[in-house]
Amino acid sequence: MPDIKNYTLNLGPQHPAAHGVLRLVLELDGEVVQRADPHIGLLHRATEKLAEHKTYIQSLPYMDRLDYVSMMSNEHAYCLAIEKLLGLEVPKRAQYIRVMFAEITRLLNHLLWLGCHGFDCGAMNILIYCFREREDLFDMYEAVSGARMHAAYFRPGGVYRDLPDHMPQYQVSKIKNAKAIEKLNSNRSGSLLDFVDDFTQRFPAFVDEYETLLTDNRIWKQRTVGIGVVTPERAKSMGFTGAMLRGSGVAWDLRKFQPYDVYSELDFDIPVGKTGDCYDRYLVRIEEMRQSNKIIQQCVAWLRKNPGPVITDNHKIAAPHREDMKAHMEELIHHFKLFTEGFHVPEGEAYAAVEHPKGEFGIYIVSDGANKPYRLKIRAPGFPHLAAMDEMAKGHMIADTVAVIGTMDIVFGEIDR
Repeated sequence: MPDIKNYTLNLGPQHPAAHGVLRLVLELDGEVVQRADPHIGLLHRATEKLAEHKTYIQSLPYMDRLDYVSMMSNEHAYCLAIEKLLGLEVPKRAQYIRVMFAEITRLLNHLLWLGCHGFDCGAMNILIYCFREREDLFDMYEAVSGARMHAAYFRPGGVYRDLPDHMPQYQVSKIKNAKAIEKLNSNRSGSLLDFVDDFTQRFPAFVDEYETLLTDNRIWKQRTVGIGVVTPERAKSMGFTGAMLRGSGVAWDLRKFQPYDVYSELDFDIPVGKTGDCYDRYLVRIEEMRQSNKIIQQCVAWLRKNPGPVITDNHKIAAPHREDMKAHMEELIHHFKLFTEGFHVPEGEAYAAVEHPKGEFGIYIVSDGANKPYRLKIRAPGFPHLAAMDEMAKGHMIADTVAVIGTMDIVFGEIDR
């Protein structure tokens, strides 16, 4: 009688649940996973090496392209690390703008995660619901930076520019008549802050809709309850952060315990799970969206009342105003030097981490006093989560592996950096 051998299967990289560039080699006993071996490096971007050959300001747009779903959160950590080395003070208004956009980015990330995770598990409609809200959030990105995704809006010392007083308006076209356009522009007649405020009023009802579709849905619970269980001890020992750690019952959030910018001045809660399965991680992220909405509302209220500078007035670090640059020779020289040579950072090393939507995203910079980093290292939140793939998938079915990939919320730009 022949020996019965385990069957080896390639899952991905073409599989949509493998999120584009993950090759997962599964060793199967029938349909039960005995071993899951993730193969990475299929999207190698060489960001860390490129950063060593670019000035500090030139490397900033690369950060958007790491986790290309959480663009400004990546920029946030990079700017904090540079500011730590420079000993730079960031204006209060800039800090509030940063925090507001960091939370807008958290919503963008969690909405894509929810839509794709649901889609991976067979819930088709949720993707369309989530993308409906993402359009408004992208409009906020576009209003401040001119780009819908890769914003390059955060800068060392603050943000690129202040919030605009006018939102872009839809125009009458062959497809939409004046009445339809008037309805579309109803919440765009004021400033960006008015538009953000209007969104935060509407958003809790949208989250209720997502919960109506999924939270008590029998099929959703069958796909996620008891799948990929991780105990609090294992989650900590494997280096989990973010919703993956909080889903296992560990109340750890850098915004609370190692606050940066103005998070210490804001009121919000940390949602925590109980059992550490895919369903708990789903509930944690749903509640995180509600808490992010609460933070954005507080930022809007503060920003309405407190005008002021949005970037440092040190023109060796930040560009002078364009009017000054065109009127004064000294400002022109500052501008020219900044965009040709960049600024020099004192010798030393710094690590700065943010509570990225996926976990702890850290930037470690070593400076030798030049205008570019001697060494830049990125601590990607998704990397330790993916390393736990084998442990989380073992003993589950092939279909459950897809749910485990979804619950990790991995994006390969940061993992294959």
